[in-house]
Amino acid sequence: MPLRPFRSRPAAALLLLAALAAPAVANMGDTDKPAASPAMTQARAAIDRADWSAAQTLLEKLVADEPRNADAWNWLGFSRRKQGRLDAAFTAYARALELDPRHKAAHEYAGEAYLLAKNLPKAEWHLAELNRLCSPIPCEELKELKAAVEAYRKANK
Repeated sequence: MPLRPFRSRPAAALLLLAALAAPAVANMGDTDKPAASPAMTQARAAIDRADWSAAQTLLEKLVADEPRNADAWNWLGFSRRKQGRLDAAFTAYARALELDPRHKAAHEYAGEAYLLAKNLPKAEWHLAELNRLCSPIPCEELKELKAAVEAYRKANK
């Protein structure tokens, strides 16, 4: 039986293309991201030490120097939230999401902040956004916020 031309086998063609592209896609991880600036490294070290005040000071300088840095705005919101400064945290998270509406960590942390503020509908909105962003494979941010929302619901029945 003669072989049919490859062009008549679309599934085989797709498999071949996927196999050829797999090594290139596999190498596109975090190595393609620019290295963290020294200021961000210092701020993250302060966060790792739970030194929220130092982190906030470093991050406020960083966002003044790099006002379009969504990660810096997100971490600024995180450090403010950890200090109980929810209004200031919401402002920083909003800026991070204005710069990058797909910023998963900002959605997670904003949702957690809304739970602290007893605003379940806004937390659920961020959960829905993460559900949309992390589909079809759930991301860690989605799992974390989903667990926080479920715990909040149980505690507030």
